[in-house]
Amino acid sequence: MLLRPTIDDLRLIAYNVSRMLLISAAAGLVPLLWAVAAGELAPAADFLVMVGLFALLGALGVAWKPTNDRLDWSHGMVVVALIWLVVPIVGSVPLLLSGNFASWLDAFFDAMSGITTTGLTLVQDIDHMASSMILWRHILHFLGGQGIIIAALSLFSGAGSATLYFGEGRDDRIYPSVRSTSRFIWLVSIVNGIAGILALMLVAYLDLGFSFLRSFFHAATIFMAAFDTGGFAPQSTSIGYYHSAPFEVVVAVLMIAGVMSFGVHFALWRRRSVMGNLETKTILFTFGGTLVLTMIGLAAARAYASAAGLGRQAFFQVLSAHSGTGFSTIPSSELATWGGLAFGGMTIAMALGGMASSTSGGVKSLRVGLTIKSLAAQVKQVLLPEGAVISGRFYQNGPRQLTDELKQGVMGISLLYVALYLLGGGIGLAAHIPLQDALFESISAAANVGLSVGVTSPTMPSVLKLTYAFQMWAGRLEFISVFALVGFLWSLARGK
Repeated sequence: MLLRPTIDDLRLIAYNVSRMLLISAAAGLVPLLWAVAAGELAPAADFLVMVGLFALLGALGVAWKPTNDRLDWSHGMVVVALIWLVVPIVGSVPLLLSGNFASWLDAFFDAMSGITTTGLTLVQDIDHMASSMILWRHILHFLGGQGIIIAALSLFSGAGSATLYFGEGRDDRIYPSVRSTSRFIWLVSIVNGIAGILALMLVAYLDLGFSFLRSFFHAATIFMAAFDTGGFAPQSTSIGYYHSAPFEVVVAVLMIAGVMSFGVHFALWRRRSVMGNLETKTILFTFGGTLVLTMIGLAAARAYASAAGLGRQAFFQVLSAHSGTGFSTIPSSELATWGGLAFGGMTIAMALGGMASSTSGGVKSLRVGLTIKSLAAQVKQVLLPEGAVISGRFYQNGPRQLTDELKQGVMGISLLYVALYLLGGGIGLAAHIPLQDALFESISAAANVGLSVGVTSPTMPSVLKLTYAFQMWAGRLEFISVFALVGFLWSLARGK
């Protein structure tokens, strides 16, 4: 039987959760100040309530400081799982008060979608939403992408803090210490942010004719959604709103930057080649394969009149799906008509996901590559003479060995993702959603993509809203933290 957590355990978890709530309170000041500057007084009051709640909860937990602040593995995992629940609960308050959501569940759904960098939304009339509310939704992307945990690790030191880093699904330790690695991630984000926002502003100002302030607002929000592979957009028609090929090119570059692991960013900064990495080879192969499948499907259906139009739409949508971003240049109603091979290509791209230790979701390319390598080794073992030695070596930022333990871990997480995809699909079928649509929407939620064929809407059943919210949460945390929280609650209730 599991041991019941002690008061010291509860204080340790509450203390670490509370420090991150204070970071969230600081982040909430950004839309608050924006609302004041923009003259949006009602939203400003809503954000003041949210910041107050974050600050109050954070102060209470920090005041309850434990005698021993060392986080062990289980504590860190529970802290991460709780943060990804508490922040969207409190962060949904201004969204609910905005009047753009039919219920608290809808507002919570959007906050969860934001912090898990998914991009599915239940917002009503976003085209007339207050700009500060739009900004907050995108800041949630940034908090979930490289905000709360990374900021906490950068600012606060403490024994066992590495468990927080690994608990949110990261496994690249670029520098010997997690704190130095976290600061490097912030540096990469800042540099990409400056370059990305300036590039988007330039296109918006010169090509689209936006004013300077409007150019900045759209550039900043689109950058946060693209680099953090989130998918929220300031307008209901997503990237299709801009009708600009140069704008799409910049967004595509940012999606590529977002889908790359920070280990790859580090290697590129040091001018090292990453083409020999198993993960790089795998993602190029899967992206190329799913793009070809999609293009063949669209060509067979004669969905577009010209080859240029077909190529442009297919490339952007497949890149958005594979990177887990969820941007679209076409309406969801048009995406719903992509059947056959086009549907298969998009669905596979979403399910596979991007690189490990990025904000992208899905199974992740490294696991896909290791799975393929494991299967190939088994086939060779059958075909080669008895006693033949099969090499288990692969290259990923240096030579590594594909051990039995690594194989089991890869297959275990991969199968959990498949089970999560099927869970949402099955519940969608039970809610009378057609199989193709139910599967597409389930994978989009569980892989933290955000593309929709029209299933996700304020009118869908509450059970689907709860299911997709759970899928976004579990998929973003890659299950281990979720299992740790469930075990902790079980031991709290039934432990001896």
